[in-house]
Amino acid sequence: MRRAKSLPNLLTLGNAFLGLLAISKGIDALTANDPALFAQHFESACWFVLGSLLLDALDGRVARMTGSFSDLGAQLDSFADAITFGVAPGLLAKMLLEHHGLLHSRVNFFVAALYALMAVLRLARFNVENDHDEEHHRSFSGLPSPAAAGVLVATMLMSLTITGSIEGGGAQPTLVGHALAGIPEETRASLATGLRYLTFLLLPTLGLLMVSRVPYTHAFSALMSARGRWALVRLVVLLLVLYVAPVPTLFVLGWVYFANGLLKAVRGRGIDQGGSAREAA
Repeated sequence: MRRAKSLPNLLTLGNAFLGLLAISKGIDALTANDPALFAQHFESACWFVLGSLLLDALDGRVARMTGSFSDLGAQLDSFADAITFGVAPGLLAKMLLEHHGLLHSRVNFFVAALYALMAVLRLARFNVENDHDEEHHRSFSGLPSPAAAGVLVATMLMSLTITGSIEGGGAQPTLVGHALAGIPEETRASLATGLRYLTFLLLPTLGLLMVSRVPYTHAFSALMSARGRWALVRLVVLLLVLYVAPVPTLFVLGWVYFANGLLKAVRGRGIDQGGSAREAA
């Protein structure tokens, strides 16, 4: 039982370790002279961040299942998230922008630092406002830092996918690589450049959303608590789609989650304003 109670902290440390690995791989990519080698290292760095999403989703749930939730674990989780979902994605985004010569280096650093600092601020606020019970982990006030990192990293991976750097290379291109091969190279290059500029815009946008009060649901909790005859079928289909086309699937899922919270906030504000207007009348 004592070993089970140490499992959540081990998962959290694994999360931080993957974040450090992502930064290390990003540095390797930046120092690589070969574009193919850059793509290889950068892809690994992005997948380390995405892999840590699973560990982050599991550590809190395991802690509540084993009754081992503690203030130490909560603080440790936020420190790990600050590395993996704050510093690492911000640095990777700056590295990608610098590698392709987009905008000025100081401007790139500014937006990357803004993203990372807002993630740290969001995690500090979460520690102050957070309760340990399950009910308080079904929704968030502001975009969660793991989701922000997921959207950012999936967008960067998608820019590499479109150019064929990670899906179309090698002797055996993937199904996505074969599909992209039918698109003219100039079009794919333009789309990839557009995604890099989108990455630049995402840094301040995601940063400000993390410290906002826009409500977001806990995606992992909602997925695990889904009931009904079709819940398992949807999960199996999702896993199969992830296996066949992981990057496009994560890109779409990330953007749907990102936009869903914004749409709910806009609709809720419209309802509140409409109700206030009717009361005033």
